[in-house]
Amino acid sequence: MVISCRRISAKRTETLNWLFWLQGAAPFLGGGFGHFYNYAPVKIEYAINRFTMEAKRLLDVLDKQLARHPYVAGDEYTIADMAVWPWFGSVVLGNVYDAAEFLDAGSYKHVQRWAKEIAERPAVKRGRIVNRTNGPLNEQLHERHDASDFDTQTEDKRQS
Repeated sequence: MVISCRRISAKRTETLNWLFWLQGAAPFLGGGFGHFYNYAPVKIEYAINRFTMEAKRLLDVLDKQLARHPYVAGDEYTIADMAVWPWFGSVVLGNVYDAAEFLDAGSYKHVQRWAKEIAERPAVKRGRIVNRTNGPLNEQLHERHDASDFDTQTEDKRQS
């Protein structure tokens, strides 16, 4: 299928640009930084430093974008926010790798603002408990097959 460039709006182009940015960024943040900082059985200083610098560079790129716009791709919440938040929002809020302090996440004030705002969205709160196997039992929904599962199938209810 061929899509005419004249038919693609500027907003859609910006959203796609950030989705493509994420595809290049996520392996450095999760696979590189996350692995060597948190999961590697042997701590390799060079690898940690290398991926830390890249994680901070990516956070800086995102912070500059969020200084100009409330959301990743502009003035509206888009699929770009939905895709970028689990990677970058979770790190700066300290939800993964226990690395927020190490990365000086507080210095990325625009990423912080955005991450906190996205974290408060009802759909994000619900989505974060699906397939979760750690944390408070009322925040674990191991399998979701129906919308009512949020009310009846969280681990606190299943174990009572």
